[in-house]
Amino acid sequence: MTTRTTDVATFPTHEDRFRLDGRTVFLSGAAGHLGRAMAIGFAQAGAHVILNGRTASKLQEFADELAAAGHSASIAAFDVMDRDAANAFLGGLDRLDVLVNNAITGLGPSASSSLEAFRAMVDSGLIASQDNVTNALPALEAAVAATGSASIINITSIWAHVSPTPSLYEGTGRLTPPQYAATKGGLLQLTRYLAVQLAPKKIRVNSLSPGIFPWDDITNNEPDFVERISQGSPMRRLGEACELTGPAVFLASDASTYMTGADLLIDGGWTAW
Repeated sequence: MTTRTTDVATFPTHEDRFRLDGRTVFLSGAAGHLGRAMAIGFAQAGAHVILNGRTASKLQEFADELAAAGHSASIAAFDVMDRDAANAFLGGLDRLDVLVNNAITGLGPSASSSLEAFRAMVDSGLIASQDNVTNALPALEAAVAATGSASIINITSIWAHVSPTPSLYEGTGRLTPPQYAATKGGLLQLTRYLAVQLAPKKIRVNSLSPGIFPWDDITNNEPDFVERISQGSPMRRLGEACELTGPAVFLASDASTYMTGADLLIDGGWTAW
């Protein structure tokens, strides 16, 4: 009897393939705007989410919010630039199904372009990401042994692909500093490199490149800026944090088991023209 991979009775359901039940996700930068959104998405899909960031009280408050909603979360309060702390925590995990490198420092309207600021951002957003992979590798391999796969997701940016348009930011003080583009561009290429190197271990490595997803205070208090910057998108609007969760869960789950070395642009078409 011939076996068909498209047999209706045995074909995997979307509900099963997009679920993360029984899996553990480590998410750096979990207390930030997009970090919170991704954490909620992973938790809603059934994962236990380890919330990483620098401020324990903020992380614990978030973990309590998730628990109150019936989800599973714990905290890991350390700076990703603290190599000893990162190594001790990630290297001490028995199993890790999904590693999300999202943390970065030095953003905001007062962002400096000094050499010191440049180095700090590259350290937090690029070097620490590579270090996290190295430290978490045994735990990721344990996940492969248990389930057949593991996933690394690097959060890059549209500025890894194109340059900001200065006129859209004129007079706002919010033009993205050059080290951000350099860091995210490096992380995008690191994603491709690691995808090839880790494929034999059945560890997938992909990235998400968000467009502009403004913080709530900007959306609420700077409507003129939001309207101006929205003109950079063919959709004439900016992203809402919840719109990143679907792609993040997709890359973390079995719905993307044949994807590695890929980058998903979530930008409202910003890079399409």
